[in-house]
Amino acid sequence: MASGNDKGTGGGAAAGQSGESVRIDSWIWSVRLVKTRSMGATACKGGHVRVNGHNVKPSHSVRVGDEVRLRQENRERIVIVKRLISKRVGAPAAVECYVDNSPPPPPREAVAPAGLRDRGTGRPTKRDRREMERLRGLMDGGAGQQPRGR
Repeated sequence: MASGNDKGTGGGAAAGQSGESVRIDSWIWSVRLVKTRSMGATACKGGHVRVNGHNVKPSHSVRVGDEVRLRQENRERIVIVKRLISKRVGAPAAVECYVDNSPPPPPREAVAPAGLRDRGTGRPTKRDRREMERLRGLMDGGAGQQPRGR
């Protein structure tokens, strides 16, 4: 049963000497910045991951002391690598592997979705649909719209 405790106490963790390194896609997955390793690789390929100010490939080696910037949804995560791990660990252990210098996330009410309807109100009318599209910015105020059939 001791092997179950190894994960939380550094099982799969590199010792952190200057000569050791871990792939960036594996590290951001291990410390729970992304949900899957393939999402980490996709983020690297898409230019959403920067290490020390440079865009990196998924195979880039990360070392202790590196600054990792990860753009996700509407925010940017900025972390400094404290410890290298190659296996995914629990959230409390993962937080100990980096220093989080990220700005606070935007308040939830500032990112309120436009055009949500109350449950049970039925299908939107044509007028409701046009208002929702106007709120979402899909229509440009009807400038390009021409009435059909007249």
